[in-house]
Amino acid sequence: MSYYQQQSGSGRPGFNFGPGAISPFIKLIIIANFVIFLLQQNYLFPAITGIFGLSPYSFFQQFPNQLYQPFTYMFLHGGLGHFFFNMFALWMFGTEIELTWGTKRFTRFYLIGGLAGAILTLAVKSTQVIPIVGASAAIYAVLVAYWFMFPNRKLYIYFVIPVPVKWAIPGLMLIGFLFGGSHVAHFAHLGGALFGVLYMKTNWKMLSFTDKLKKRKYKKQ
Repeated sequence: MSYYQQQSGSGRPGFNFGPGAISPFIKLIIIANFVIFLLQQNYLFPAITGIFGLSPYSFFQQFPNQLYQPFTYMFLHGGLGHFFFNMFALWMFGTEIELTWGTKRFTRFYLIGGLAGAILTLAVKSTQVIPIVGASAAIYAVLVAYWFMFPNRKLYIYFVIPVPVKWAIPGLMLIGFLFGGSHVAHFAHLGGALFGVLYMKTNWKMLSFTDKLKKRKYKKQ
């Protein structure tokens, strides 16, 4: 996908492929996920997915021995396509958010988005034995944040069809839900997306309130 992006100082939109250079945290995440993906393919580590993926049934049966799983599952992937499209989406939509928010804030947002997907999965699919893996919950949180921040930016679907972000991202999520198949962890996606909505709706109000306090303090000084 490509999109129109406002060029600084030009006053008119310019056509770019993607957001440009990879931001610091996203670069680290892509490298970490790639290394772990290679370990998953290595016969020396045959049990890595079963151990570090999120298996709700095992999580509750062995509680609290597997408290690490809601965090580690988001660094594993089910195949090359799964890994590639998650990391591509993270670079595509997350880079500008990290550069806007700063690395610390974006890191916290990304990781909590992944945890939110794990929590909803555990709540709804408590008897599921098959482990879930992937960064998709965190990616969905990032997509929601992008949707809030740049609703009128145009994405070029298949490099041909221009669609505003406010329609493109909900459309992509709906397609994933309808045609993703039974092997897709839909509740993890939903958990990440819901966290993204909650964060964006409440955080802006909190920031506005904080700014008002700072301004009032400055006036008193």
